[in-house]
Amino acid sequence: MPKHRPLVAGSHAKEHSARRSAYRPVAQPNSAAPSSPATQPSPAAQTRLPSLSAAQRAGQRVIYSYPGLTPPGRLLWLIRHGEAAGVIFFGGNISSPSQIASVIGKLKKADGASTNPVRTPLLLMTDQEGGEVKRLPGRPFLSEKQIGEAKNPGAAATTAGQGAGANLRGVGMNVNLAPVLDVYRQAGDFDDQFQRSYSKNPRVASRLGADFIRAQQRRGVAATAKHFPGLGAATKNEDTDAVPVTLNVSLASLHNTDEYPYKAAIAAGVKLVMVSWAVYPALDRSRPAGLSAHIVQGQLRTRLGFKGVTITDAIEAGALRAYGSISNRAELAAGAGMDLILCAAQNVAEGVSCRDGLQSGYASGKLNHAAYQAALTRVLNLRAGLPQ
Repeated sequence: MPKHRPLVAGSHAKEHSARRSAYRPVAQPNSAAPSSPATQPSPAAQTRLPSLSAAQRAGQRVIYSYPGLTPPGRLLWLIRHGEAAGVIFFGGNISSPSQIASVIGKLKKADGASTNPVRTPLLLMTDQEGGEVKRLPGRPFLSEKQIGEAKNPGAAATTAGQGAGANLRGVGMNVNLAPVLDVYRQAGDFDDQFQRSYSKNPRVASRLGADFIRAQQRRGVAATAKHFPGLGAATKNEDTDAVPVTLNVSLASLHNTDEYPYKAAIAAGVKLVMVSWAVYPALDRSRPAGLSAHIVQGQLRTRLGFKGVTITDAIEAGALRAYGSISNRAELAAGAGMDLILCAAQNVAEGVSCRDGLQSGYASGKLNHAAYQAALTRVLNLRAGLPQ
């Protein structure tokens, strides 16, 4: 979690690392997993994949962010012209539920412009994990650690998922970047210092994460399991938002501990998976996970069978400083198999640079056209499956 992304507990900021769909999901091997009943797109509202310009094809894989309480005109223009997949909101964007609901209404109006060929809901997301880590005041109240230590952890996880879904839907958001499925190792480590892990036991984390996912998605809010293949082994100061991180975890531990909760999450129908920026030498000695086809395609897609949408962690993260510009990072992430690029610097220009990198990679042939189209299709399927 980037340190410049404010988190809120209640209403206080805390710093730390609408229309019917006119797009028909295209069935293919990499299409999204079946939607739950609450999020199934209406068959009568589905049509064929829209014809998109090069800039629109690229923009539909970018999540933008902006500073302050009012979305800038440039962001509204991008949305009106079909060059944005969605927007992520931070504490600095939110003064009250009514204020952010009004902002979301404006974004949805822009999304409905006649100049936008993509007739599906924008992805409107935030981090509403629970406990200290949330942007909106209110539910879920318990942290993941508190849920894991509750008298009835399963009921607590279900209540948290229901609360997160209701809270986000109440203001018009439709994606939550939660739950965290990291299996922490030591008290006070990277995840545990902010109570962001359910348990040291992968089976407990697996069960509770799946309970949260099912409950939230029944409320019409897509869940995001993170940070694949896992940051549970990271020490307190191993923060990929700030610095490169290498986690020397054995292959057996990665498979049996860190990746274990993702099996249940996928079985529960989780819509998105966020991939971490740490390096895992047991899987790929050189590339961070989100830039590694061995991890994204080999582990997540092939070994675990995930067919939904992949999303990066913040593309401006310090862990990627060796990989050059934002546009270059975006191209590398897409080449590894990441569907959505998360631009979290609260600067619309960052998202535009990301779009330009994807567009350039497609035009030059560096990005495989069939894989690019498959990623775009997965993103549009996700959007088409969300309620208005």
